[in-house]
Amino acid sequence: MKNISERDKKHIWHPLTQHKLHDSMLAITKAKGCVLTDEEGKEYIDGISSWYTSVYGHCNDFILGRVQAQMQQLDQIVFSGFTHEPAVKLSEELIKILPENQEKIFFSDNGSTSTEIGIKMALQYHFNRGEKRNVLLAFEDAFHGDTFGAMSVSGLSVYNGPFEDFFIEVERIAPPTKENISNTLDQLEELLKNNNVAGFIYEPLIQGAAAMQMHDADGLNEILKLLKKYGVITVADEVMTGFGKTGKYFASDYITTKPDVICMSKALTAGLVPMGATSCTQNVYDAFYSGEISKGLFHGHTYTGNPLACAAALAGIELLKSKEIQDNIQRIMASHKKFNAEIKEHPKVLQTRQTGIIYALDLNVEMERYGSLRDKLMKHFMDDGVFLRPLGSTIYISAPYVITEQQLQKIYDSIRSVLELI
Repeated sequence: MKNISERDKKHIWHPLTQHKLHDSMLAITKAKGCVLTDEEGKEYIDGISSWYTSVYGHCNDFILGRVQAQMQQLDQIVFSGFTHEPAVKLSEELIKILPENQEKIFFSDNGSTSTEIGIKMALQYHFNRGEKRNVLLAFEDAFHGDTFGAMSVSGLSVYNGPFEDFFIEVERIAPPTKENISNTLDQLEELLKNNNVAGFIYEPLIQGAAAMQMHDADGLNEILKLLKKYGVITVADEVMTGFGKTGKYFASDYITTKPDVICMSKALTAGLVPMGATSCTQNVYDAFYSGEISKGLFHGHTYTGNPLACAAALAGIELLKSKEIQDNIQRIMASHKKFNAEIKEHPKVLQTRQTGIIYALDLNVEMERYGSLRDKLMKHFMDDGVFLRPLGSTIYISAPYVITEQQLQKIYDSIRSVLELI
């Protein structure tokens, strides 16, 4: 029989892939902790937590045990008209770690749908109150997912090009810096005077797909304060930033003005099974609470509130709150700072940045997002036994919280060596 990667070519269409240019996939047969193993037996350190999900390591025994136990009790049940202990417990535990103004949890099954629901909450909130507000606000270079509402508010045309004629109306502002915040607030006030902005969706502190661009917490707070003044529903997309990556449970914890809605996925279930969640304030929920059926939030997914996903999420939250994981997060942050002090002046490094355990450096070279030089860098990392996935000329690390110092040093060494190739 042919190997897995050869068999893959016959029927599978992969995401974010132009198969005429890249038609060979690496087959992974095993994952444990921070290590991926391919079908040839070669090992790779997972330096990005497999798209920011497996933050407690792959096949974590504690999480597996909880999910296996749940499988013996209840695997799946319709979540419209039914409920169950894992979902109720998860809602309780999420509310404990979310910013203090969050009260209600709406479950779904991935990050894009969690933001889609947040967008619908913002639009329908005003509709239910008899207000016509049909414009959404988002940052330049934002990314919020691949479903239509999420694409509408995303600003990266490499993903959205063929669909842009079908989008919701969106206005954009620059992510805040200390230098631009005054002009941004002036621009924003002009936009808000028309009173047609329903909601603002934003990635707090870090724009992931925009190559880990990081912005100013104080500036974001000023933007949110102004939006609250005009009754705009603020939607924090914490799909990537949530559950410890910024050094706090949520990036919104760094900002005084809290969002009305928070979108979650990825690390929510520790990378074990798909799940999304969208939380909101009591005020948002109350706009949907009515004797009129049409004012309800009519959005549902078959696997909403799946008991196995809830069990994984509950186990993940328990780990996140543990002293061991919190100490590990601090250790990783300190290691990144030490590495940064060494590498930031390298002539091939344009700039560096860090928030929590997320570290990024921009190379001082011209590079396409999915070009040949980027592919050369990725091959170098993989040959070194390190899984890093450059975003164009940006190399970033978002490793699992259980990564060892030895494994971290191997990632750093691979970055050092790649700088000599370009």
